[in-house]
Amino acid sequence: MKRDWVMGVHAVEALLEAAPARVVRVWIQPGSGRLKSLQEQIDEAGIAVEECDGRVLDRLAEGVRHQGVVAEFRPREPLDDSGLDACLDQVEVPLVLMLDGVTDPHNLGACMRSAAAAGAHALVVPKDRAAGLTPVTRRAAAGASERLPLARVTNLARCLRRLAERGLWRVGLVGRAETSIYQARLEGPLALVLGSEDRGLRRLTREHCDELVRIPMPGMMESLNVSVAAGVALFEAVRCRGAA
Repeated sequence: MKRDWVMGVHAVEALLEAAPARVVRVWIQPGSGRLKSLQEQIDEAGIAVEECDGRVLDRLAEGVRHQGVVAEFRPREPLDDSGLDACLDQVEVPLVLMLDGVTDPHNLGACMRSAAAAGAHALVVPKDRAAGLTPVTRRAAAGASERLPLARVTNLARCLRRLAERGLWRVGLVGRAETSIYQARLEGPLALVLGSEDRGLRRLTREHCDELVRIPMPGMMESLNVSVAAGVALFEAVRCRGAA
């Protein structure tokens, strides 16, 4: 079975909470505070743990900031199209975040963190020309990668059509849209669609959205990082949906 790596206190804590049975082994630097508490959790779970110094962790992490802990685990496989359908079958009022060609793993991880915090039910990315679940992504997600289902689909346009058939309203974010996101329909079954860091939404993706909106920016900047824009859109949807 495939194995992967996760590093950083938040990410390892979340993995231990969400799926301790998938953790194979942990390397940890002896310390106090959160590292000591984390090692106690690992010991209680009966997971193999090895105390080591920072040089060993640096080698295992391969340049990713590890905060004194690295874990080897059996990752959950991303959903495919049918798996996404099965996931949404369990939800009465779905909230989905879709990313069209986001290639930076830091941005993907940050989007996953915001989506999980907003109570989204899935994050959808294309299989090709997009970031995947790497150690960098998992580190940036701070545990959200083990909580939020990720779907990797072959064709975004086809996936958007399937979401429409399920009754989801598809809202795409573009910089020059006439409608503000604060005027958009966000309260029901919803797919929020954001584009890549440099090119935004592709034409075919835009054409499969029911509504195109912008985030008003009265200040001196003309654009937001995709993970920041995703956070703004997700929590405006949370507000419209009346979440406590």
